[in-house]
Amino acid sequence: MTVTRSIALTVAATALFAAVTALAQAPAFRRTVLHQGDASTPGREIIMAKAEFPKGTSTGRHTHPGEESSYVVSGALSLEVEGVTRTIKAGQSFLIPAGKVHDAVNADAGETVVIVNYMVEKGKPLTTPVK
Repeated sequence: MTVTRSIALTVAATALFAAVTALAQAPAFRRTVLHQGDASTPGREIIMAKAEFPKGTSTGRHTHPGEESSYVVSGALSLEVEGVTRTIKAGQSFLIPAGKVHDAVNADAGETVVIVNYMVEKGKPLTTPVK
């Protein structure tokens, strides 16, 4: 192997390693369940969670098997529900009806934090991704 080819392979391997490392360290949307229990409505449960959106993150398009009622604690979200987008800022709240396709994207320069309450069908996955 020539020196030039060896250097080229080393540079390519280093660039690939750097790209993989950057992707592995990229911030991700996080949902932490704070409380979960049966609702008074048969077959339903209530889940309270804290959603954290580091800069540049989103939930991805998805649905829930019940209603979502949320309050933005800090930052701002660009919220798209069934093709309609609006900005929700700290101190504001929103409701997403059951089964509606939606996506929430951090619309702030820093982290956005949301307290989320779900009233969903018990035993079903909390979220279902949509392509």
